[in-house]
Amino acid sequence: MITVEEALGHVLALARVMPVETVALADAAGRWMAEPVAARRDQPPFDASAMDGYAVTDEAPLGATYTVVGEAGAGHGFGGRINAGEALRIFTGAPVPDGAQRVVLQESVRRDGAQITITEASANTNIRPRGDDFRLGQAFGPKRISASDLALLAAMNLPEVPVRRKPEVAIIATGDELVMPGETPGPDQIVASNSFAIKALVEQAGGRVRMLPIARDTEASLRAVFDLADGADLIVTIGGASVGDHDVVARLAEGMGLKRAFYKIAMRPGKPLMAGMMRGAPMLGLPGNPVSAIVCAHLFVLPLVRAMLGDPSPVLPLRQARLGSDVDATGPRTHYMRASLTMSPDAPVVTPFTRQDSALLGVLAEADALLVRPLGDGPRRAGDLAEYLPL
Repeated sequence: MITVEEALGHVLALARVMPVETVALADAAGRWMAEPVAARRDQPPFDASAMDGYAVTDEAPLGATYTVVGEAGAGHGFGGRINAGEALRIFTGAPVPDGAQRVVLQESVRRDGAQITITEASANTNIRPRGDDFRLGQAFGPKRISASDLALLAAMNLPEVPVRRKPEVAIIATGDELVMPGETPGPDQIVASNSFAIKALVEQAGGRVRMLPIARDTEASLRAVFDLADGADLIVTIGGASVGDHDVVARLAEGMGLKRAFYKIAMRPGKPLMAGMMRGAPMLGLPGNPVSAIVCAHLFVLPLVRAMLGDPSPVLPLRQARLGSDVDATGPRTHYMRASLTMSPDAPVVTPFTRQDSALLGVLAEADALLVRPLGDGPRRAGDLAEYLPL
């Protein structure tokens, strides 16, 4: 068996970064920018008023009076210059006219017809200088595009963005015991569940999923479903928690060109996990136990998808919290324990659930963290610092 860190290194070595495509800004949310982009203008593109008020040429001392000579609003500049003793009625976002040094708040003046008198002096200019947010040519990215990023890119006057193509991930559930949700299971069958969780995780990470039919435990069925995966950027199989069961998938995959990188990992849940290249695409073979498969998806499938999208840091860092209960020694495998996360005044508290059987999806659904217990670690007491992976 190899360690989780060694296995992850092998998995990431399989990554091939996706090619670049250009998408409309309206379709770019959640996509990975492939290269930096440059602003096409200054923002703001002119000195702009930050408040509703009056633009004047001096420091607007208390008691000073000015004659209002015009008005400027957002999208409607004054177009002229103001001189000493003059004021321009101005609204938020409007261009500040030539000659103006500050905008006096409307609450700080008394107006009588075309005359205003300063009733409250202030040191604030209330002017946003040209280029205060960003300058023409300023670079941004690459990164995964958030909602806030979309606003920034739009303000930069960029209607399109170069992004990495979404990797297409073929998911293959295997086993004679499986039926799809909604079907009537036989007396020895269960409902397939893992592939739906893994599909959702891959899509959240930025991939596109091709959900293939359940492959039965025969070479003919497995071969037919593998053939349907042709052209996928990543193949993920689910099934075969025992060595013998998984060897069916491994043997056939090797016959179809799989070059296996490793097989077993010193972790629980999820010891039987396989990785390699097949027909030019990475392949990950996950265990069939529900929790084992989903934990392995978090630890290996998602970092691989992120690496394929060009993420320079595809492995999420572990976080620290205080243990909410005592935990036993781990033994020869790293243990990823389903846990609840709560907040306390000084640090988060992570508390593992009592039941950790890898078939218990109900416990996984309640969990919002995986408590990471390193292999070979001794018993720990409540209050000790520990690492966790948020779910």
